[in-house]
Amino acid sequence: MSAYKQVIKLHPDPLAAYGISPGWQVGDLLFLSGQAAIDEQGQVVGAADFDAQLLQVFTNIDRVLHAAGSSRDQIVKVTIYLTDMGNFPKIVQARKVYFEHPYPADTIVEVQALALPDLMVEIDVIAVA
Repeated sequence: MSAYKQVIKLHPDPLAAYGISPGWQVGDLLFLSGQAAIDEQGQVVGAADFDAQLLQVFTNIDRVLHAAGSSRDQIVKVTIYLTDMGNFPKIVQARKVYFEHPYPADTIVEVQALALPDLMVEIDVIAVA
């Protein structure tokens, strides 16, 4: 027996230029591509402004989840990629702003760089459809 799977579509899709799907629904789960501070036109938002980038990341997460008929309260796991672990305290605060108890499972790692030079944070998500 094969699991139901379907791509999550966005219009416009800022990730299409990179050959990336916004996410997939597989059975009752949603797997979102890493969301960064890229607006609907594919432009980086908030160069050198971590707070502005984090806001855009969650705007993008909400947009993809909505396109799949879900919402942020259905997120069960996030993986957060930071280019500077000095921003970790802001992530701790953001968890309290963008999520409610019980909080999603979480992994956070520091990386040398993200896909575009001005990006400071990227978050990928697993959620319930």
